[in-house]
Amino acid sequence: MLDKIGIAKRIAQEVKDGYYVNLGIGIPTLVANYVRADIEVEFQSENGVLGMGPFPFDGEEDADIINAGKQTITTLAGASFFDSATSFAMIRGQHVDLTILGAMEVSEQGDIANWKIPGKMVKGMGGAMDLVASAQNIIVAMMHTNKVGESKLLKRCSLPLTGVGCVKKIVTNLAVLEITAHGFKLLERAPGVSVNEIRNATAGQLIVDREIPEMSL
Repeated sequence: MLDKIGIAKRIAQEVKDGYYVNLGIGIPTLVANYVRADIEVEFQSENGVLGMGPFPFDGEEDADIINAGKQTITTLAGASFFDSATSFAMIRGQHVDLTILGAMEVSEQGDIANWKIPGKMVKGMGGAMDLVASAQNIIVAMMHTNKVGESKLLKRCSLPLTGVGCVKKIVTNLAVLEITAHGFKLLERAPGVSVNEIRNATAGQLIVDREIPEMSL
């Protein structure tokens, strides 16, 4: 199965030349490190940055240049900084081609829960609700199961929803799946992972309608 870097590498393959991309907190922030060098992509952060680059090397961090998760970042030539009102006007105006988010749960209908666990302290919803309401293409980066082995790909989310019917594709440590009208359609499996392992780890409806290839990283 994949680790977090493997998930980020696979999602980086979904990023196309000329895209404007928003990276959510967690695994999605790693995607900027693995985008092909021969394409031009503008990474946007809702705290007011356009033109994010890979994470800085140790000792080269600038504490004043951060992403929405308060991690230090680098910026590419031509990057710009602006207030959050302008940033959210960009998001709500649907000027972002691809949004990559983490999730605690995703339902087979494409609902996402990624901002709150009842009874636990959390940082808040951030820009997630604006992003899922406005984005045309949402890919989720997540682990397939929680720490006790329970599926996070469900028939219905049990946690408070961030958005309804908005997720298009999911990349987990086990598989790549597409949301369809009939459930999670299995597209690819992680190296060394069997279809049966994925089926056993998926609580929602899993559709397997062909021979499933391994991911190429």
